[in-house]
Amino acid sequence: MNKIQEFIAKEQAILKDQPAPRTDFRVGDIVRVHQLIKEIVVQKKISKTAKAIKKAEGGGKIATERIQIFEGVVITKKHGLEPGASFMVRKIAAASVAVEKIYPLFSPSIKKIEIVSRPKNVTKSKLYFLRKRVGKSAKKLGLGEAVKETPLEPALKNEVAA
Repeated sequence: MNKIQEFIAKEQAILKDQPAPRTDFRVGDIVRVHQLIKEIVVQKKISKTAKAIKKAEGGGKIATERIQIFEGVVITKKHGLEPGASFMVRKIAAASVAVEKIYPLFSPSIKKIEIVSRPKNVTKSKLYFLRKRVGKSAKKLGLGEAVKETPLEPALKNEVAA
């Protein structure tokens, strides 16, 4: 095998070892994606002497992590459960501006995927037609049903705890 094939095999082995997030959502579902965001906070209002000390230590920058929740409609799912699988979520933000995000399914930055509601019937595999809709029609896809979290089976609980 050449170096590229070895690299791909190594990356796929790493992805298989990581626990996958919830993958039972479908196109049309309203989901909440919990994503880990890494930020660098710069300390302000430091005196000149303190600035000189902080520059020597690293410039007064502090790395922090937080979880950001993005809630919207799943427009597409691509490549099933392969290592390169992805899905796109669309939401209507302030001032009726639409925001779409593409997430890799097996990304280590995705901590959890919650299903909020599921429409009664979606007959298309890609919901790109939602991009043309404006106002309330853009928010409503169909009457949805609230989805309750299913408790993990005992076998899965043991795997998660280990």
